[in-house]
Amino acid sequence: MGRIGQICRIGPALILFSAASCSGSLFKVKPPSALPPLAATAAHADLGSISFRAAPLLTDEETQELFESNLSLAGLLPVRVEIIHNSGEAIDLSKVRFHLRDASGTEWKIIPVKQAIGRILKANGVFAYNPDSRKTFEKEFRAYELDLRSPLTHAERQRRGLIIFLSPKKDPISSPHGLVLTIEGLAQPATLNLN
Repeated sequence: MGRIGQICRIGPALILFSAASCSGSLFKVKPPSALPPLAATAAHADLGSISFRAAPLLTDEETQELFESNLSLAGLLPVRVEIIHNSGEAIDLSKVRFHLRDASGTEWKIIPVKQAIGRILKANGVFAYNPDSRKTFEKEFRAYELDLRSPLTHAERQRRGLIIFLSPKKDPISSPHGLVLTIEGLAQPATLNLN
């Protein structure tokens, strides 16, 4: 009885301890403010009252640094986008659409954050987890998403964020070449050669 009694007393404490230790995020995500400014050499397009700058996160090191996970392995390519309001009235971004093509002309599909997270977990072998930890990871990852729902005003001046693209065959990504980002939905389209 002594040994069984000890197990009965310690068992619930161990369960509580392990549940508490799993209540953080699935991966350690840095805040978006930790992103360094885009390099001066980043692709850019000036449309008058609005400008765009963009650069893909191509290396595993870049995504590991930000998200502590391998996005390339999941077939995901995050593209950093910066929108600059140059002058005039607020600009409606709700109709703006991004398209990505590679050197072979194949289009990459934009995927929502929730679907991207599912691919990240599968690629990194994470199958058993606390649902609250997934919610925390999703919230922290979503903080990087480019906001196209609210208008961009001159007072705001700049808006930054990520757009996540899925490789054409959903395969892991290794050095894609000739990436071209096309932006539609404004008075005129823009094309940025990313690499």
